Amino acid sequence: MRIGELSRRTGVSVPTIKFYVREGLLPAGELTSPNQASYGETHVQRLRLIRALLDVGGLSVAGIREVIVAVDDPERSVHKVLGAAADRMVPRYERESGGDVEEARERVAALIAARGWRVHPESPAAEALTVALAVLEEVGHGRFTEVLDAYADAAERVAAADLDHVAHHVAREELVESVVVGTVIGDALFSALRRMAQIDASDRMYGSVT
Repeated sequence: MRIGELSRRTGVSVPTIKFYVREGLLPAGELTSPNQASYGETHVQRLRLIRALLDVGGLSVAGIREVIVAVDDPERSVHKVLGAAADRMVPRYERESGGDVEEARERVAALIAARGWRVHPESPAAEALTVALAVLEEVGHGRFTEVLDAYADAAERVAAADLDHVAHHVAREELVESVVVGTVIGDALFSALRRMAQIDASDRMYGSVT
């Protein structure tokens, strides 16, 4: 297919497609003449992955390039490919070290150890949890962390469901795209379900009180 058809099929403008090619995110089409190139289904799939990483995952062009390199590396395990994508979807927080932060970091490390999670204490996700715990303490709601174990239990069940779903995909690009979309959209789904469950629980607990 010509670049115009590729644009129509994917909803990505021609200038943007050319930009992705220049940035190394999308392989160039096969030249059929000095000024014409042909594109195939692999380009359609790659563009969908790029858009998922950009629009849904919120990754930068540089971050997408790193994920693409991981996807295209046949020597890299699926686990590491998925990790390369997942790590870049966790927001980075710049926060000065202090008593609350260091205490929260120790608590996160203890949680990881107690649960036997194969997660590095300095991973982006662990750092994000550290900041969240520190902020709770800072705003005077540190006791909310009493529910941390319940949250971790729920997170383990959700993660197992995520990976069980992903296991049904075979192609490496499909695996990564599934994790990216599933993680980001899954966060939105879980957040909405949590809100609905809170409304229900609140009504059952307080709704009849006048």
